Amino acid sequence: MAKTTSIAFALMLALAAAPLSAQTTEAPAAGEGTVAADAPTADNLSLGQEVGAADGPGSTYSAATFEAWEQRCVRSETGKDPCQLYLLLKDKDGNSVAEFTMFNLPKGSEGPAVAGATFIAPLETLLTAGMLLQIDAGKPKAYPFTFCTQIGCVARIGFTAEEVAQMKKGANAKITIVPFVAPDEKVELTISLKGFTAGYDAVAAANDAADEAAKAAGAAAPAPAPSP
Repeated sequence: MAKTTSIAFALMLALAAAPLSAQTTEAPAAGEGTVAADAPTADNLSLGQEVGAADGPGSTYSAATFEAWEQRCVRSETGKDPCQLYLLLKDKDGNSVAEFTMFNLPKGSEGPAVAGATFIAPLETLLTAGMLLQIDAGKPKAYPFTFCTQIGCVARIGFTAEEVAQMKKGANAKITIVPFVAPDEKVELTISLKGFTAGYDAVAAANDAADEAAKAAGAAAPAPAPSP
């Protein structure tokens, strides 16, 4: 459960952080940003509904910056907030192109991955080409795009302990994507690794504390009453 919670928080933050595309006039589905109508009075006047505080549980905030990296967190009911490391990627002309977020996986997670990341590319990306990630002069690795939303297309990445160590020791990483309208061209985005070590360690410490607090809260919750 702790693993699922941490990954869900990180993905939610990644999607919330991305630039919004043009809004459409299509009506949202129930529960997706809609405001439920309260019971009308006899004269059909709305009495309104209370809403949660802007800084209440579920709201996001920036906890710290580490050079180009930003530690973004979501407030939890336990007071120990899960976080992720966020980086806005720009092209050679300084235009904001994509977003990269990274987070550690809970201790004891199965599989070789110890960290996860989400990369959000523009909708005009050639999905069949996937994305390439290269750390310094190491061999590049290819990753597929998993799904697309109105804000962009998402690749979900897993990193081994060795790869995280390479990023901590490295100077730069490079992501390469291919535009849909120009399949013969490549867009190269540089990831500065300056400040990465301090930022990743801060995020890992916050997430470990959040997982422990969630476990403690679950253990302290009273057992449900037996059915009659």
